[in-house]
Amino acid sequence: MPTTLTLKNIPDDVYERLKASAEAHRRSLNSEAIVCLEAVLISGRITVGERLARARALRAALPKGKFRAKDFDALKREGRP
Repeated sequence: MPTTLTLKNIPDDVYERLKASAEAHRRSLNSEAIVCLEAVLISGRITVGERLARARALRAALPKGKFRAKDFDALKREGRP
């Protein structure tokens, strides 16, 4: 069951960074604080196999033929000398 936590005496620079991050991610301050806490406290290192499995699942979900490696290479080089 979710619980409530009140934070006091947050340093101004930490508050401003949290606020900017929340705005960038279109989240409330509360939601951004939860995401930050989860990232530090819950998510552990994932294995190479797990990372590859996630990447393959994402790739499999893309429409076939729409995203090709040569197109990505061309876009990465666009505007470069």
